[in-house]
Amino acid sequence: MPDRPLVSIIIPTLNEASVIEATLRHLTEQSAPFECIVVDGGSTDGTRDRARSAGASVLLTNQGRGPQLNRGAEAASGSHLLFLHADTRLPSDGLTQIRHALGLPSVSAGTFRLQFDESTPLLRFYAWCTRWPWIRLCFGDRGLFVTQQAFDAVGGYPDWPLFEDLEMAARLDAYGRFRFLNTAVTTSARRFRRNGPLQQQLRNLYLWLHYVIGTDPERLAHLYQYSET
Repeated sequence: MPDRPLVSIIIPTLNEASVIEATLRHLTEQSAPFECIVVDGGSTDGTRDRARSAGASVLLTNQGRGPQLNRGAEAASGSHLLFLHADTRLPSDGLTQIRHALGLPSVSAGTFRLQFDESTPLLRFYAWCTRWPWIRLCFGDRGLFVTQQAFDAVGGYPDWPLFEDLEMAARLDAYGRFRFLNTAVTTSARRFRRNGPLQQQLRNLYLWLHYVIGTDPERLAHLYQYSET
C-alpha cells in the first residue's frame, strides 16, 4: 500500500445547493491525494451544477442515502473511503488522520467526534456525547471512514430510509477494529435552527431509541426528512 493512499470522499446530496460549494471548497485545504464524488438523488435546485463547478465528480442515482453512498463507493478509485454529509467540514488535517488510523494494525474503519457551527447548551451537550467510544452513536454526520476492502466485506450500506449509518458502523465494528478519533468534524446546526433545538433533539432521541430496540426503519421513515429543502 502506498504511503499516502488515495482517499475517495463520497457525499450524498438531495437539494443541497446552499451548502455543497462551500463544503467542497473547504476540502482544498486537505493534503492530497483525494478525489471527491458527489452522488445526487435527484436534486431540483442546481446542486449538481454547483458540485461540478467546485471540482467534484457527480453521479446521478435513485434517491436514498444508502444506495447513493453505495453507488459512490462503487465508482471510487481510492483504497480508503470517507462518507461525508454535504454540510459537514473536516478538520484541516482530517485526511491525514484517516490515513494514519487506517494504517494501524487491524483497523479497518472509524469516525470523528462531532461539533456544530453554532454553540448552544443543548448542542454542546450533544457534541460532548460523541466523545464516548460507543458504536450506537456513530451517526453519518460524524464522517465514517473505511477501507474499500472492509466496505465490500460487510456488503455496503443497507437500503434503509434512515439509520443506514448506525447499521453500517455496527457491521464494521463487528468486522474489525473500529477507531474513534479524538478530533471533531464541524456540521451545520441548520436542522436545529429550523425546527427548534429541543424539538429536533427530542425527535432524534425518539427515533434513535426505536433503532436501539430494533424497530423496523420503514415504520419510522415518515418522521425523518432527508432533504433540507
